[in-house]
Amino acid sequence: MPTPAAAPAVTPVPRPSSRAGSRPTITDQFLAFDAAHPYVYAALEKLTTERLAAGATRIGLKELFEALRWRLPQGLRGLNNNYTALYARQLIADHPQWASVFELRRRRTP
Repeated sequence: MPTPAAAPAVTPVPRPSSRAGSRPTITDQFLAFDAAHPYVYAALEKLTTERLAAGATRIGLKELFEALRWRLPQGLRGLNNNYTALYARQLIADHPQWASVFELRRRRTP
């Protein structure tokens, strides 16, 4: 008796902005980029760990973005500097011990 085929994996789709008729916000764009390129976050975690192990006490996400661009064979299309603050917040949320490593400013939009 044949076994039923496994259901395809479901990838959560970020919800678009609730502003009717508007362009996607930076947060919307970031969520879509992060979902499509999960290895970017993993690489940023690795780069942060390497910098901290080398004795760094402060790290700039834009510096990590540039390092990541150099490490990827053809750069990474879509790695937008507008995402640096959102990646920093995500890294701090997942690694609270890194809160003093990244400087965050108050967000103007949610």
